[in-house]
Amino acid sequence: MILLLLLGISAALLGAGYYVRVTYTIQNVYVTGNIHYTQEEIQEIVMDGPLGNNSLYLSLKYKNKGIEDIPFVDVMDVSILSPDTIRITVYEKALAGYVEYMDSFMYFDKDGYVVESSQIRTEGVPQITGLQFSSCTLGQKLPVEREDIFAGIMDLTKLLSKYELSPDRIYFRDYTEITLYFGDVRVALGAGNDLEEKLMVLPTFLENLEGKKGVLRMENYNIDAKTTVFEMDEQEKAE
Repeated sequence: MILLLLLGISAALLGAGYYVRVTYTIQNVYVTGNIHYTQEEIQEIVMDGPLGNNSLYLSLKYKNKGIEDIPFVDVMDVSILSPDTIRITVYEKALAGYVEYMDSFMYFDKDGYVVESSQIRTEGVPQITGLQFSSCTLGQKLPVEREDIFAGIMDLTKLLSKYELSPDRIYFRDYTEITLYFGDVRVALGAGNDLEEKLMVLPTFLENLEGKKGVLRMENYNIDAKTTVFEMDEQEKAE
């Protein structure tokens, strides 16, 4: 009787284990909010370990708990939609740009705090030059003379994203001189006045300047004075 009872319990446990393994094996994964990581990379982070493909296990592992300490990510939430389907929501850090320092790319947020250090350049985050600082430490604010400059950089990068502009780098010297670099074309925006009006029309200007080398003068461009000057580089003039 005892042996039969033990065999019955073992069979029930094996059956339950088989049911859980088959029923809760993840077949569908939806990832949203990811920019710096691919869906496959996010899945690898979340579904790590021998039971990482089991939704019941993940629901217990991440119950009321997000995933933190991932570069460029504030937190990731895991939702169980059905026994075989999960959704991973990624909330990335709002990066204003990066500076090069000691052979590393130092990414900073809208307040100027260095949030990540990496040897890999992340697409979609502009390089910022022109900032004057003596040191650069992860977790600390870049020690520049004007701290409000970071809000200006963030506003600029948002407008660039809005109008689908991706400069190779941005020269941001206080608020007195802003220059965008697109290959061999430099776009001089001046002190940052009427930025939206300038960036709204910039894609059209860049299309007409494809293959050119020089400076597009937009310092005085506004919605009323719709004139610009393109100054070709001396070498191009000679050619």
